[in-house]
Amino acid sequence: MSAPRHFLTLMDLSADEIRALINRAIALKAQHRAGTAPRSLEGKVLAMIFTKASTRTRVSFEAGMAQLGGSALFLSGQDTQLGRGEPIEDSARVISSMVDIVMIRTFAHADVEDFAAHSSVPVINGLTDDYHPCQILADLQTYVETRGDIGGRKVCWLGDGNNVCHSWMNAARQLDFELVVACPEGYDPDPALLAACGQHARIDRDPASAVEGAHLLVTDVWASMGQESEQAARETVLAPYQLNRALLDRASSDALYMHCLPAHRGEEITAELMDAPDSVIWQEAENRLHAQKALMELLLGA
Repeated sequence: MSAPRHFLTLMDLSADEIRALINRAIALKAQHRAGTAPRSLEGKVLAMIFTKASTRTRVSFEAGMAQLGGSALFLSGQDTQLGRGEPIEDSARVISSMVDIVMIRTFAHADVEDFAAHSSVPVINGLTDDYHPCQILADLQTYVETRGDIGGRKVCWLGDGNNVCHSWMNAARQLDFELVVACPEGYDPDPALLAACGQHARIDRDPASAVEGAHLLVTDVWASMGQESEQAARETVLAPYQLNRALLDRASSDALYMHCLPAHRGEEITAELMDAPDSVIWQEAENRLHAQKALMELLLGA
């Protein structure tokens, strides 16, 4: 039996596979709306392990499995032996012997790597402190649906160089576009990852300069889960990096803007942009569902 294929970062897929996955996600979305969704995962079971709270991740994975004919199990940290000190490798061996695929949303990226190393089925990173690759698949799908190929474009990340930013950096490497990270000192993305990106990613401390001519602006909350005590300090330092109309007007005339949600309206993004009729943020959120369906099909060979 061959080793399972995992999706822990975007680097686990080739550029051609990412493009094909996005096209499949767009097709699955159209089929779902037409009532002709395939039963490609019929009889398959997804285990969803959560030690971090979730709205979009849980709903999208659970609904996605149901739409393709499979089923999903919700496992919180409090409801499993993982929460009582069982070694990750032991849980991985047992859980993977009973299901067909596993999605984990947790804190330490090393925990997902450890689980995958001992799993007999594919493991998906639903979010860790280091990466959020499923979100970027949905974001890329949204861009392709509305603007076409992202290759050769300029993307600007505004705010903290966090896990979503890291996954955008990997996307820039894989799909050959420029990523400018607009962030203050002390909020830089991982320097080793930045170095690995080479000419595809760079830091610009000036948000006005960073967004100049950009085709896509992206942001996220300033204090992620586990950083609540830093909220006030972060608001002060990151205020100049708010995604607002003034910055958007400096970008390309056809620029899109995205937010992975949940959003703190009036902090990292204005309510005006959130509620604008041409916003793709809600399309972006829905696309989590379809991109992840395509991903599960790929990993399961369906």
